[in-house]
Amino acid sequence: MSLTSHQKVSPLLSRREAAEFLGIRESTLAIWHATDRYPLPVIKVGRLARYRREDLEQFLHQRTTPHTSQG
Repeated sequence: MSLTSHQKVSPLLSRREAAEFLGIRESTLAIWHATDRYPLPVIKVGRLARYRREDLEQFLHQRTTPHTSQG
């Protein structure tokens, strides 16, 4: 598969970087992956887990709820 000049490849983040981006612990990401808690795509490179930044951003977007105030 080749990339055209119009396609951008999302950088891969380590589990530590992904956890920092999400504001959670690395072990939480590992548990989520092992238990299929959330459908967060993980790219395995050898024994290492990598995450696409765009997948993390989409994960956060999907969990954003509107503010509802009763006033």
